[in-house]
Amino acid sequence: MHYIVDSDKSFHEATVDLEAVVPRLGFVILHVHDLGDALRRKGIELDEDCRMFEICNFRQTERLLSIAMRLNLALPWRISVFTENGVTRIGLLRAQPMLAALSENAGLSPLAREIDEKMMQIVDETR
Repeated sequence: MHYIVDSDKSFHEATVDLEAVVPRLGFVILHVHDLGDALRRKGIELDEDCRMFEICNFRQTERLLSIAMRLNLALPWRISVFTENGVTRIGLLRAQPMLAALSENAGLSPLAREIDEKMMQIVDETR
């Protein structure tokens, strides 16, 4: 259901590199949530960092929504850069299982596989 890789990069380096890889592979960054910073601003101690990138490929989204509008519930795609016990990690929830839970349309599987492959490529190239 998820795809997570370890990175030798610092948290900051991984987030900067992700921002460059996303558009190069045909996606756009819609929004970035700095969860670690948000929690700390609210007075909640968190020793780890976590930044979630909401991303989108508009052509894939158009194809997805033409199959079933309810698939918007899985959007936008998210890639997280986070630290865990001093290790920088990059991960995502895979599209295929999420989309399969929302629709049984036979045309969905190839598109979900395409989305998964591209998203995992973003993670691997950021690593």
